[in-house]
Amino acid sequence: MRLMNAHTRTVVASAVEVADDRATRRKGLLGRDHLDPAAALVLTPCFSVHTAFMQFPIDVVFVDRNGIVLKVVRQMGPWRIAAAWGAHTVIELAAGAVAGTRDVRVGDRLYIGSEHVPAESMEVSLA
Repeated sequence: MRLMNAHTRTVVASAVEVADDRATRRKGLLGRDHLDPAAALVLTPCFSVHTAFMQFPIDVVFVDRNGIVLKVVRQMGPWRIAAAWGAHTVIELAAGAVAGTRDVRVGDRLYIGSEHVPAESMEVSLA
């Protein structure tokens, strides 16, 4: 499955990993020395993250129950904390992943689905 931006109709990440239970959310990206630029870790439910003990910076996107982007934190380095009130899901990506052709902005709608699915017919919600 891919993480798609309905506004720009672009692929944000082509390899999506979901952390939807206490153990997988707690582990997150800990123990890794990098994150592939095409990958994303989706933590749900979640409204805040920290980068304690992390070895590399990440981009962090906070979305509400409808997949609407509430906040974007770019290049979040180790030993930082970020949160967004009203967020239901947090998406962690490689640093720099939400810039350029995959630009993700507040107000965009993200969803997990196929590249060929029209923006208005979401396959899998981020909620």
